Amino acid sequence: MQPVEASDYWELARLSQPAVSPTGDRVAYVRTTAERDGDTGQETASVHVAPVGGGGSRRFTAADGTDAEPAWSPTGDRLAFVSTRGDAGGGRPQLWVVPVDGGEATRITDVIGGVSNIAWGPDGDRVAFLQAVRPAERAEELDREHDGEYERDTPDPRVIDRQMYRGHTSYRDGARRHVYVADLAAGRVDRVTAGVAECGGPAWGDDGTLYYPIRRGLDADDRLEWAIEAATPADSADSTVVTTVEGMGPTLAVHGSRVAYTTTPADDPTLTQTAVEVFDRDTGATDRLTDGVDRTVAERTAGHAPEWGPDGEHLYVCTPDEGGYVLRRVAADTGDDRVVLAGDRHVHAFSVSTDAVAVVQSEWDHPGEVVAATPMGGEEVTLTRANRDYLDERAVSKPESVWIDGPAGDIQGWVLTPPEFDPEETYPLVVNVHGGPHLMWSAAGTMWHEFQTLAARGYVVFWCNPRGSTGYGQEWLRGVERDWGAVTLADVMAGVAAVTDRDYVDADNAFITGGSFGGFMTGWAVGHTDAFAGAVAQRGVYDLTGFYGTTDAYALVEGEFDTDPVRDNAFLWAQSPAAHTDAVDTPTLLVHSEADYRTPANTAELFYRLLKKHGVDTRLVRYPGEGHDLSRSGDPGHVVDRIERIAAWFDGYSDHHEAAPVLETDRPGAAADE
Repeated sequence: MQPVEASDYWELARLSQPAVSPTGDRVAYVRTTAERDGDTGQETASVHVAPVGGGGSRRFTAADGTDAEPAWSPTGDRLAFVSTRGDAGGGRPQLWVVPVDGGEATRITDVIGGVSNIAWGPDGDRVAFLQAVRPAERAEELDREHDGEYERDTPDPRVIDRQMYRGHTSYRDGARRHVYVADLAAGRVDRVTAGVAECGGPAWGDDGTLYYPIRRGLDADDRLEWAIEAATPADSADSTVVTTVEGMGPTLAVHGSRVAYTTTPADDPTLTQTAVEVFDRDTGATDRLTDGVDRTVAERTAGHAPEWGPDGEHLYVCTPDEGGYVLRRVAADTGDDRVVLAGDRHVHAFSVSTDAVAVVQSEWDHPGEVVAATPMGGEEVTLTRANRDYLDERAVSKPESVWIDGPAGDIQGWVLTPPEFDPEETYPLVVNVHGGPHLMWSAAGTMWHEFQTLAARGYVVFWCNPRGSTGYGQEWLRGVERDWGAVTLADVMAGVAAVTDRDYVDADNAFITGGSFGGFMTGWAVGHTDAFAGAVAQRGVYDLTGFYGTTDAYALVEGEFDTDPVRDNAFLWAQSPAAHTDAVDTPTLLVHSEADYRTPANTAELFYRLLKKHGVDTRLVRYPGEGHDLSRSGDPGHVVDRIERIAAWFDGYSDHHEAAPVLETDRPGAAADE
């Protein structure tokens, strides 16, 4: 058996976005692979379809560009999707529709702002979607049909007049997301919303009413209040405010007169679990449906959105739950909930239909497959083996679930040993801290490849869910209020103590890493303990004031610390890893993406300079063009390089590896002047 390696990323297929057909007999999903071009490459994605009754899946769309968001028409005779294929749209995703029983895909739109969040109307003749457009483009009708000549320019100078002026990997440059409807029969695109506003994903009612969340006004970015509007007919500019909702960005599901939506309180958005409310237009009543579930509801940003069952009697949601991401269904009349798909699985996304539910899930022995079951979770069957040939040839280790006695309660974690583990030998340790801070790690998930690679390199890998993690209730989630660093480090170090107490773990050769909030914690850890022989801080936040001024998630500072740089800058500085670099001796590698607008690189630059000034072994690695999701996506060459650099940094300070520290080598790309 071969070990798992960083370069295996080129061979791994990743599955996502399942969609069950209306009859429940087929599941469409997206299969993403990496294509190599020398040392770099690109990701391609196509839609595949698998029969629920078995028989294997087949590719449904051509491997040309990037396909996403497969959606069945109400009768199941057509499949809509968005794609960057072809020359239309200048590489921006457009809406396509293909007959299920044979025939070529037809491009429906050619709009300047691209297409996302598609939703079929109940008549099967219309598809609603979001498009991000500038006012001048709307004036020129380019949001309805591209003229083939216009190209978006980069403003010079760039004049900014909104709070959320950039996000993901690009500047918005005046573009705002609005709702549109593509009329397939008439061959036209109709506007639904207008003006200075920002919209969320649309959802249809059974009667053809179109619903969408919207924030209006120039300063709407700075408010966490949304109106849910209804447009009837769907292409009408006249709309009615149905109800209002608070939260970062609600996702909707509609059945009959009932509109379900995700919500968090505007005055406490990050330290409160996401809930689902249902507003009934007929009665005017609002019910908080998930009050009996002491778990946060995973939202669309995590690959999930609430879905009604076909009969409207239950709402399906995904929640983190003590190390697993599980699928629940909640009774609409009583709020009683039942876990439909439970256990150690990590449900990444789900879809519900008449006779079946489908999920993409990962488990300890594979990075992701499509699984179908009955709406109650019975007759579970795996429909794909996307990485069968790869996994048949790889030595994959099974993580051990552990519970640790922590300062404020039991902490769940996992210990992954090398494939040819010998309990009589000793091994170095890698501790990995998750992002968030309000996320939850499982035995699998998106870090499957990286953890297995580190284990194959001879490390014991440990990860856990300290206070602040989701999946363990509201009290646990709120445990890091106004104190990210000390609280989390106390829990992580309790886990480190428990793991290094094992005879086969070498406590003198322990290393730490993590991304996003995990990068923050890596920076905090090296300033508050000498327990680690080396560290790699990835896409982290190292100065809360600098982060507040540059991120699209500045509300995180306001919510977590109940202050801002004007009210208490000294407090935020004391809570920042950069304030404690004078205590750092641990060799620390910094990894960051240059187009990361969630945790912009400026605080990493500050942390790096302070480490250099203090004489710490350090290096800053920057990835051009990449964003915050580099550990999960991006140029495959960068994804591989990042894992290899992490391992090489640890190897150089490990007594168990015959490797010199990276700073002493002339490894290609090691420094800008080499």
